[in-house]
Amino acid sequence: MTFPVARTRDEALVYLDLNPCACGSVETDWDSGVVSVDGELATGYDGACGECGTEREYLFALPAREVFPGAEWPTFGGPEPSELLDAGEWLWLADLTAGNVPAEPGDARRALSMARAAVEEVLKFIPEGRDDVPPEAFWSERGRQVRDAEPPRFRRDRLLVVRDTYRDLVH
Repeated sequence: MTFPVARTRDEALVYLDLNPCACGSVETDWDSGVVSVDGELATGYDGACGECGTEREYLFALPAREVFPGAEWPTFGGPEPSELLDAGEWLWLADLTAGNVPAEPGDARRALSMARAAVEEVLKFIPEGRDDVPPEAFWSERGRQVRDAEPPRFRRDRLLVVRDTYRDLVH
């Protein structure tokens, strides 16, 4: 069995939040650990939906190399692009997070750090020598909708300005 790779716990938790229970709730207290599935190691997340009680379980492949948390929170992965979220979903997350920055300074820094890190994830989809995110980096319906709404937002120069703006607002 092949599972998508979750490069870090932060990335897995974002994915889980973007994939709610059938009832629509994202409220789940996740337990996680390394499990063996058909002789292969994987990271398992399981928990009961906080709204309806449905048991939920997700399995992710382990990354080829361990990614350690960086100096800045959150750490979604190494230099390779995500297999869990496409480029459009990462930009959607950045927009959602930056568009709902709390008034409390500590919470505001966390939200803007999340938005900055999400934009950095979009940048990882741009191949060396290209100026924009290629079409194959959009595989989800949400991701394609974000791209189709404003394709120039996926140009490297625009993404760098947005990322740097979020970074400057945090510091």
